[in-house]
Amino acid sequence: MTAKEFLSSRQVEFEEKNIRTDPGALRELVEVLGSRSTPTLVVEGEVVIGFDPAEYDAALRKISK
Repeated sequence: MTAKEFLSSRQVEFEEKNIRTDPGALRELVEVLGSRSTPTLVVEGEVVIGFDPAEYDAALRKISK
């Protein structure tokens, strides 16, 4: 399962940015979020680098309150 499939399966709206075609998205990933990996999830200011379902669930619980 991918991060995108995981979020979609939980009916979570998300914005997908393509760092290969959007230089601004790549700059944001590296300079603002401090990440050099995809996927990088940002929920309520928390940055989750890589795809770990348990970490995604923990981050998403913050917005479902």
